[in-house]
Amino acid sequence: MNPLERYEPLVDDPAAFRAACDRPLPSVVRTNTIKATVERARQGLDSEGVDYEPVDWHEGLFRLGGHSPGRNWAYVHGWLHGQEEVSVLPGIALAPEPGERVLDLCAAPGSKTSQLAAAMDDRGTLVANDNNLGRLSALRHNCERLGVTNVAVTNKDGRNFSVKPFGFDTFDRVLVDVPCSCEGTCRKNPDVLEEWTLDHVESITGIQKGLLRRALQLTAPGGRVVYSTCTFAPEENEAVVDHVLDLEPCRIDPVDLPLVTAEGVTEWGGETYDDSVRDTHRVYPHHNDTGGFYCATLEVTG
Repeated sequence: MNPLERYEPLVDDPAAFRAACDRPLPSVVRTNTIKATVERARQGLDSEGVDYEPVDWHEGLFRLGGHSPGRNWAYVHGWLHGQEEVSVLPGIALAPEPGERVLDLCAAPGSKTSQLAAAMDDRGTLVANDNNLGRLSALRHNCERLGVTNVAVTNKDGRNFSVKPFGFDTFDRVLVDVPCSCEGTCRKNPDVLEEWTLDHVESITGIQKGLLRRALQLTAPGGRVVYSTCTFAPEENEAVVDHVLDLEPCRIDPVDLPLVTAEGVTEWGGETYDDSVRDTHRVYPHHNDTGGFYCATLEVTG
């Protein structure tokens, strides 16, 4: 079974959803404002005759017309970074400020980490953690190329992450972009649909719940946690958020996002979730010509 079939009851236009999932995903680059302005990035693309068009909901994103993101000198100099368009949403929802303490709990290969650093004006403390040692080399390379200097890289299981080495007790904001079944990336990697199994979905939810619980425990009262995935599976999205609402002092923060999104689902597979998960965001490919995504913003209340 194509796993996309199981999500058709959730979308407004199943035919458009399936058609969008079958189309290749446009290549997108993000302006790295640590090293360049948006205008300078444009000039870098123009000078090499790169065909591009600005993304209408974000001035620093450009869709490339057939060019590889890494084949221009603006990229080499760190003015641009290839990042899937929809994957900038968690960083926008987290909205870190310069000088804050911020944790990216599942950070590799570092696209969102470098986006957070730019939003922080490269000031404050940004901890980029990942339990996959092999992927951390890509994270370090990206941070070096993009001129990120406020980052500390750690290699820990996020479910047991400790702040002891840093000399403080809590973070202001934490991003939890968890490992998932990845159906939302099918436009750039169709193999994920052939490799998908319900057993994998059910096995990974325990890890996702553990990561989100630890993120909430590491965040100061009044602080913000953003949970995100690139899957359509409610088991990995609303069910995980619903789980922590019962266990940790937190609430859903209904943050607006600059794309067309659908509200979170409150019933799936015979399970019912807290009504507040409606205020989380589902991104379907046919709404914005992007990949699929899920994003929930939570406030720690105690």
